Amino acid sequence: MIAVALTATGSGQYRLTGDLDFASVVPLVLEGERVFAASPRVRIDLQGVGQANSAGLALLLEWVEQAKRRDRHLELVNLPESLARIATITNTASLLPLGTDAATKLP
Repeated sequence: MIAVALTATGSGQYRLTGDLDFASVVPLVLEGERVFAASPRVRIDLQGVGQANSAGLALLLEWVEQAKRRDRHLELVNLPESLARIATITNTASLLPLGTDAATKLP
């Protein structure tokens, strides 16, 4: 397992790296609260995410809810194929605020 990290890359810009599984996403839920408290617009680049399972999708959906509760704008870019497939299969893809870059397309 690769250590997971949410790293600031600029004002309201973050990069998520590592594998998203049931153990690694728990601290990221709290990290999301901190991120959304600090910025009205948040963009999270998921290009550095390795393996991800349904816990990773649950994390993204939790971040969507955290952003809504604080009336923040959230944009997710470079969604990994594994998360895109799970979101499509579970009919939750429409809930994800995906950016417009080519790497963020759903299957």
